[in-house]
Amino acid sequence: MAEWLRIESLSAGYGEAVILHDLSLSLAQGETLALLGRNGTGKTTLMNTIAGATRQHAGRITLNGVALHALPSHARAAAGVGWVPQERDIFKSLTVLENLTAVARPGAWTPARVFEMFPRLAERQSNMGNQLSGGEQQMLAVGRALVLNPKLLLLDEPLEGLAPIIVQELLRAIARITREEGLSAIIVEQHPQAILAISHQAVVLDQGRVIHTGPANELLSQSALLDRLLGISHKKA
Repeated sequence: MAEWLRIESLSAGYGEAVILHDLSLSLAQGETLALLGRNGTGKTTLMNTIAGATRQHAGRITLNGVALHALPSHARAAAGVGWVPQERDIFKSLTVLENLTAVARPGAWTPARVFEMFPRLAERQSNMGNQLSGGEQQMLAVGRALVLNPKLLLLDEPLEGLAPIIVQELLRAIARITREEGLSAIIVEQHPQAILAISHQAVVLDQGRVIHTGPANELLSQSALLDRLLGISHKKA
């Protein structure tokens, strides 16, 4: 597949504090990348940097040939970056439908398609954002990113703190968006096995540097390597 996202020699952080050090990676069109690592290793900083919410000290970020690193954050959205941050950032004073229509751009993903994928949102489309459960707010945040009709979807810990039934619903939706619809995506998640199962590539960060890159299915099959890279147990109960 053609290279879609390319990050070269990236150094970035907050103010003078550099969190990412000489980081490089690439992602092919239509592929999903699982971005893994212990807490505090730079995963969210990388997502924020692609979206334009950090200070970039060095390096280049290109998406489908567009130099994202030269653009302000609002222009990166127009260039094709759909971002679902940990905070979700939905408009809590607007209805579900208004949240979607307020940001929608022309393209295949419409509010109607979001409602088809997330029937819970269709049932609550007249509810205000602050009347939704945490899981419903996360669905809405994903829907808001999709109606931008992005070229690249960034999902920062989309399953965090959600009930198991909602986690499964979101995983099915993410798999559909990426595997079936072919939208390129980067997913940060503390549930590595769940995300590796629906990803093509895997990158592991440590102290702001890439320490592992390779096919997601290979990393998924090597529990000992996962344990060593992430410092957590993956044994079944």
